[in-house]
Amino acid sequence: MNENFALLGAAGYIAPRHLQAIKDIGGNLVAACDPNDSVGILDRYFADVSYFKEFERLDRHAEKLRRIGEDQRIHYVSICSPNYLHDAHVRFALRINADAVCEKPLVLNPWNCDILKELEAEFGRRIYTILQLRLHPSFVALKEKVAGTRRRDKANIDLTYITSRGRWYLVSWKGSIEKSGGLATNIGVHFFDMLMWIFGAVEGFEVHQSTPTRISGTLELQQARVKWFLSIDRNDLPDYCKKNGQPTCRSIKIDGEELEFSGGFADLHTAVYKNILAGKGFGIDDVRPSIQLVHDIRHYRG
Repeated sequence: MNENFALLGAAGYIAPRHLQAIKDIGGNLVAACDPNDSVGILDRYFADVSYFKEFERLDRHAEKLRRIGEDQRIHYVSICSPNYLHDAHVRFALRINADAVCEKPLVLNPWNCDILKELEAEFGRRIYTILQLRLHPSFVALKEKVAGTRRRDKANIDLTYITSRGRWYLVSWKGSIEKSGGLATNIGVHFFDMLMWIFGAVEGFEVHQSTPTRISGTLELQQARVKWFLSIDRNDLPDYCKKNGQPTCRSIKIDGEELEFSGGFADLHTAVYKNILAGKGFGIDDVRPSIQLVHDIRHYRG
């Protein structure tokens, strides 16, 4: 039996990666929801999807499928909705007897993780999140290298992530810190997770600059000192990116040496989904440290 999926946030930026992943694993998308009805992309992946503009109608439809039987019910809810809705949509998944597959960040506040952990046990379902960088070959190799190396001093890391966004960004929900969590949460959380996964827990941090379009600081990990800079301002792009028309710059330097990870992103969501079906997906305990960190960065007062 193929697994049945529902997709929340079908018109969003990240939805195509989930659609591709669901198709790649042989899943069956039976329902999709988004208040924005620009969802024609569904036809590229699945021929017969029940679409709902109102969440309440999806809720009713999901309940109907649940009562019909195991073959018809929704087994997984893929959540690509705005960050501030993730918590509610994860709860919806559990309530209809489905597992949740939620985009980063899973939630905005660390205490939300605690409640979801209780609900996971109460409903007997699983909550998974997308930490795709943990499956990137470059970072897997780096983790193995760090684990196999004994060094007395900490590594010095420079993380730069600049992803150009137009004026629409600050007007949308992403520009509202109450809804997105701000830049560190919305575009940085998976990088912070990856660094902690490789170099250990947080021992301290500072925020040096914080505006709606850029944020920077330092991070002290068990095995590394990190300088980080995140931006959505295209003016921050290095000259070689501007010259080549590249809208994004991802750079990680370790002790001054650039780590190559420009490729290898295309199939990471599919890899995450395959792990989930195999019972090896990333859960609440995996994501909680990064949620705590970005929460603390958001409330940093120096």
